[in-house]
Amino acid sequence: MARPDKAAAVAELAELFRGSSAAVLTEYRGLTVAQLKQLRKALGAEAQYAVAKNTLAAIAAREAGLESFAEQLSGPSAIAFVSGDPVAAAKGLRDFAKANPALVVKAGVLEGKEVTPAEITALADLESREVLLAKAAGAMKAKLFQAAYVFTAPASQAVRTIEALREKQAAA
Repeated sequence: MARPDKAAAVAELAELFRGSSAAVLTEYRGLTVAQLKQLRKALGAEAQYAVAKNTLAAIAAREAGLESFAEQLSGPSAIAFVSGDPVAAAKGLRDFAKANPALVVKAGVLEGKEVTPAEITALADLESREVLLAKAAGAMKAKLFQAAYVFTAPASQAVRTIEALREKQAAA
């Protein structure tokens, strides 16, 4: 790579690959600039949507250790680099793709592991982090109440038995 601007672009892309928790490769053929702007807004503040030359992105992906991701680069490709919650970015991509079928999700990487477009869709179908945490807290609270009932049940049963014996002796 003789040109310093290309070397800088590869270094920047490689750093984005290394610094992101997830990266999603999309094909944007048929989308207008205004639609790409809407997509960037839909992805949120924790994701960066970058259109890159395939050869430079492939070199950067290989430098970042993502060989198979580099093999998927063909046609007009753009990459969503997610630095925050990957579920929110996947939901943004899914919702935008429903409204604009020209956007095609081709591949992805989640925390260094490859994911298929179907897995990205499944990730988008997950509930938000807050909802999942609330459900987990509710389940733990229910188990605590259940344990408390189990511990108090023998004592209350003993009290009811003693009361029944007392009533039986008073009646006799």
